[in-house]
Amino acid sequence: MFNLGFIGGGNMATAIAKGILNDNAHPSSNMWVSGPRLHNLRQWSEFGANTTTKNGEVFANCDVVFLGVKPNMLNTAVDECISTLPSGKSKPVLFISMLGGVTIDQLHKALKSLNVNVIRIMPNTPMMVGTGACLYTPDSTVSEEQCFLLEKLLNGCGLCEKVPEYLIDSLGSLTACGPAFMYIVIEALADGAVKQGVPRDTAIRMAAQMVKGSGQMVLKAGKHPAILKDEVCSAGGSTICGVAALEQGKIRSTLIAAVEASTLRSRELGKK
Repeated sequence: MFNLGFIGGGNMATAIAKGILNDNAHPSSNMWVSGPRLHNLRQWSEFGANTTTKNGEVFANCDVVFLGVKPNMLNTAVDECISTLPSGKSKPVLFISMLGGVTIDQLHKALKSLNVNVIRIMPNTPMMVGTGACLYTPDSTVSEEQCFLLEKLLNGCGLCEKVPEYLIDSLGSLTACGPAFMYIVIEALADGAVKQGVPRDTAIRMAAQMVKGSGQMVLKAGKHPAILKDEVCSAGGSTICGVAALEQGKIRSTLIAAVEASTLRSRELGKK
């Protein structure tokens, strides 16, 4: 059993770890996580992971390491890793970066003093409950076995799919930022039902279930979303009236603009 590490224990790293644990894909006793303050890693200790303030300790003890710091903290995290690395610890490590906008070339430049293979990923928080999406791109030194290891590790977290790196920023903005967009949609739809007299708890629960079911229909029915939409819209019915209201509010162009804005910002962050 290999040791799995996380440099940075924030929301995304926590989502990945909990998704792995919920699927019983890896034991918590073989997990390590580092952060600047131990009290911020309390929940990791509660589910049985080993916690430390030294990045080098995670790197030295683990065979696979997820990097989950802010993009502008990459060099700081790596320098701290090197400065706290026990002497003589130079075994190869599969290094998995979830830093938005930071390319594989940039990662190799920052990690040149460490013995690593690099995979760049773009995860999302629904991985915590097994319904997430994770894109990944390996560098040229990563083997098929290492790709299989990543997919097996994240299999229970949702969809894990290999893509070319040029798609990571744009497609990643859809999958990683998209949940926030959908939470707004769910809240707004629930507000609409509340306005019509539905209790808020019921409205939110049903709105969330409806969005979940709609996504499953797209994935499993094998039909284009436009066809599925047309199948719900009977002539002169209530659904087409609602669709017309959405079009009047420019919902399509607004969502397109949201994905574009997230993509551009991700690329900006990677350059800093």
